[in-house]
Amino acid sequence: MNELKLAKELIKFPSVTPKDAGAIGYVAKQLKKLGFDCKILEFKDKNKISKPIKNIYARLGKKSPNLCYAGHTDVVPPGNLKDWTVNPFRPLIKNNHLIGRGANDMKSSIACFISAVDKFLKKRKKFNGSISFLITGDEEALAINGTKKVVDYLKKKKERIDFCIVGEPTNPNKLGEMIKIGRRGSISGTIIISGSQGHVAYPHLSNNPINTLVKICKKLNEHKLDKGNKNFQPSNLEITSINVDNAAANVIPAMARAQFNVRFNNLHTSSSLKKKINSIVKNLCKKNKCKFKIDFHVNGESFLTKPNKTIYIARDIIKKVTKIKPKFSTTGGTSDARFIKKIAPCLEFGLVNKTMHKVDECVSLKDLKNLTKIYQNILEDYFR
Repeated sequence: MNELKLAKELIKFPSVTPKDAGAIGYVAKQLKKLGFDCKILEFKDKNKISKPIKNIYARLGKKSPNLCYAGHTDVVPPGNLKDWTVNPFRPLIKNNHLIGRGANDMKSSIACFISAVDKFLKKRKKFNGSISFLITGDEEALAINGTKKVVDYLKKKKERIDFCIVGEPTNPNKLGEMIKIGRRGSISGTIIISGSQGHVAYPHLSNNPINTLVKICKKLNEHKLDKGNKNFQPSNLEITSINVDNAAANVIPAMARAQFNVRFNNLHTSSSLKKKINSIVKNLCKKNKCKFKIDFHVNGESFLTKPNKTIYIARDIIKKVTKIKPKFSTTGGTSDARFIKKIAPCLEFGLVNKTMHKVDECVSLKDLKNLTKIYQNILEDYFR
């Protein structure tokens, strides 16, 4: 199976979250050709926040160790089609690059690992262990009915994964620069401040919630959470929006709200941050005689995979193929590794991320070949 051909076919499916458009079925079909036992798992959300999502867990072999590859077939919307030089779902090759939505994040990586498994099996029909795939259609949006629920399913089935490679695009500029061995956590929140409405000419008869909210935002913005450590950059809290539903210029509003997001390292947990933020807001509201409410949403905890034999094997293979010694990193946003780490140690390594989510998203043909080679060599070394 050729990685370029597989990537082209996968990109043709307009699988913008939550639409599958046939992408999951195509992956299952290719894996069945290689002898994998494929289970298509469709999960629904009880609260109907997210639409039903198809996922795959496929396994070849019954013995341990079980090396798993994890990825996602869903993509972000292409945006304005007029800005693209090609149809985002009709991939084309230009200047030795494959262009199309998902070429970078991360359909091409899935294609590379399938191709790598095909090449590995042609050399090693019998090997001591198992290979598995965990592929979701719900990574780019809410991630409610995707990897999180697949992991829960695997735990209930007592399915053991010994190590997982997550194929997200991890390299900033060149293939081989970076292996992700952890990620910062993420927690979002909405602060709602309630004062009392009144006429602007009589401010003493009202309590303007905006004044209190501004003080809260200032305090949160100035509060340094930490200085980072040897594995993680400093945690940061960012105010992302301030909203007041008030169209009248002569009315002091009764309510004001702000949204924020915290990216935090392993010096904190979501629980400790909730307490810290709640304390700051509570104290300022008490001083200003306002009521408050905070709605928190935890997107994921921070985690770190301590470098082990498999991670060092991957590093050495990447260096051999690319002539670049990859750096161990925990930078960037969240990924589905935050769910998988609950059942298996994992690393993230894939393509160059310079064009992900952009117009004319692309991947170099050379990188496609080299990533396939890297994945194949990892398989060969892991099952040696």
